[in-house]
Amino acid sequence: MSVRELVVLGTASQVPTRHRNHNGYLLRWDGEGILFDPGEGTQRQMLRAGVAAHDLNRICVTHFHGDHSLGLAGVIQRINLDQVPHPVTAHFPRSGQRFFDRLRYSTAYRETVGVTEDPVDADGPLAVAAAYTLEARKLSHPVESYGYRVVEPDGRRMLPERLAAHGVKGPDVGRIQREGAIGEVTLDDVSEVRRGQRFAFVMDTRLCDGVHALADGADLLVIESTFLDEDERLAVDHGHLTAGQAARAARDAGVRHLVLTHFSQRYSEPEEFERQARAAGFEGELTVAHDLQRVPVPKRR
Repeated sequence: MSVRELVVLGTASQVPTRHRNHNGYLLRWDGEGILFDPGEGTQRQMLRAGVAAHDLNRICVTHFHGDHSLGLAGVIQRINLDQVPHPVTAHFPRSGQRFFDRLRYSTAYRETVGVTEDPVDADGPLAVAAAYTLEARKLSHPVESYGYRVVEPDGRRMLPERLAAHGVKGPDVGRIQREGAIGEVTLDDVSEVRRGQRFAFVMDTRLCDGVHALADGADLLVIESTFLDEDERLAVDHGHLTAGQAARAARDAGVRHLVLTHFSQRYSEPEEFERQARAAGFEGELTVAHDLQRVPVPKRR
């Protein structure tokens, strides 16, 4: 049975707290696992969440600030220690190659797994797998930063009433799906497009075109909301979003489930993030993330 869910490993921003670890997010997408922004302590959070190194197929780093990348060293060494049998690919801004190299080889270990490096230096598709396409969009932060988007290919939904009306039944249903037509009856006559699911991951950034492009039509959007709205000036100055800004971007993009995360240590009441997001007009499903939480990708429409 396929599983599509987000496993939240950490939700703090620059400084961890007693209850919030540095960043770390695993997206389970059918049989693959994509680890986003492994901050310090990610390896231990994986253990607590029941996530193994064998679950990882890709690592996506948005940028090279420590709270988003210092866990790389431990995660990569664990991949090698456990001798993960499948390929693992790492995506990160090409401008941060020197930081990736330092983290990958920060201490001595036996390298048994060839982690493939696939740096990002432009908007667009990064990889095409059977169940998704991975895309990147540039964000607006003091250091180069990219957000990521996972898009399932569109499929077809067979419509029983149209099948019956055209006399298509039994083995012919599979045949028309494979061949596109049976005699005068085409696949379009008996089905409709089933839009693929979409997941977006937006970390440290001001509002910019990349935020809107990544969020567009997302079924599940994970987005930073480092500050509350009263501190918007701080957010702009430091290249971050407020809860209201993130929620308005999600509202305008038609997001179905919004996950707010990456909270500043200055705030102790997460309920206020939800209140401000609702006040900004977001009416979909809303989660103010906490460590070790699991959030399912919404079912297809």
